[in-house]
Amino acid sequence: MVELTMTVLSYTQDRLDQIVAEAFRILNKGGIIAYPTESFYALGVLASDDNALKKLFELKGRPPEKPMPLIVGDTDVLLSVAQHIPDLAKNLIERFWPGPLTIVFNAREGVSPLLTGGTGNVAVRIPGDSAALSLARALRSPITATSANPSGEPPAETAHEVLDYFGARVDIIIDAGRSPGGKPSTIVDVTVAPPRILREGRVSLA
Repeated sequence: MVELTMTVLSYTQDRLDQIVAEAFRILNKGGIIAYPTESFYALGVLASDDNALKKLFELKGRPPEKPMPLIVGDTDVLLSVAQHIPDLAKNLIERFWPGPLTIVFNAREGVSPLLTGGTGNVAVRIPGDSAALSLARALRSPITATSANPSGEPPAETAHEVLDYFGARVDIIIDAGRSPGGKPSTIVDVTVAPPRILREGRVSLA
């Protein structure tokens, strides 16, 4: 039997290069990382790795018809998964990114249906000030940002809670202490006119 191992990395800015290098190594091997965002801890795999995405759905017990949200570090990386950025989305991006606003775009051809849930759309944000933002900017690749919890359970707010949920089934936990918690990101769909709020969270409807 192969022994499962898991690493906890304490996040500090002066260790960012080391943390990014290790996260990148694990992601490129099809592994799963856990990291803190501006709300809760999230689980990350490369958006381009279908095998890792399937493993992530299985880990969470997430229904396959539910789209998988992503984080990116900038709009150039966004355009690797989104067809285009509508003018309305540009206004929202300018006002709320980096921040807890997830925007639903038409997905580029070739984006995995595991990310879109078969909708043809992809949900993305540049995360607010957090380890997630530093990670997304450094990795230069879209990664998943689904909350670190089995489906139906409360999202993890600490590395210890991630460990309790998943143990060694997660390859790395990036520990930056307790995350802010509270509300998740707001989700707005800009593929329809007028745009539609799918979930009101940290960014209010007003």
